[in-house]
Amino acid sequence: MAQRQQLVERPPQDVWDVLADGRRYAQWVVGTQEILDADAHWPQVGARLVFRAGIGPFNFRDSCVVRICEPGRRLELEAKADPFGTARIAITLIPWAEHTLVILDEHPLRGPGARLEGPASELVLHLRNRRMLANLARAAGGSGARP
Repeated sequence: MAQRQQLVERPPQDVWDVLADGRRYAQWVVGTQEILDADAHWPQVGARLVFRAGIGPFNFRDSCVVRICEPGRRLELEAKADPFGTARIAITLIPWAEHTLVILDEHPLRGPGARLEGPASELVLHLRNRRMLANLARAAGGSGARP
């Protein structure tokens, strides 16, 4: 399981505003190139995003769906990454004085990725999630302290 945290020097509402806008998903999620479709009711439970993900010319169409939403506090997504299966991405926002402590917890949930989970895949997730948290901090208009 890959869990990271970062202090974002913005109030929780600023961070939530980024998470609650499906069209901004590509601003903070590493590997997302373009949003193809976002349900109008994002981030309500069951809302779905369809996006193009990949690196350079190597890309594929993927999606994620909201599984848990506690506005202003918690967002949990199930992201599909064929052919690897799905992953659970849980984001928790904790008020920290005038700033926000963001806790990101991601791990494979279904499919081959879940069966192959181990130290190598966790290292890749930790590196990806460090960058993802920095992207989220920038998208929210703040800087982030090192985790």
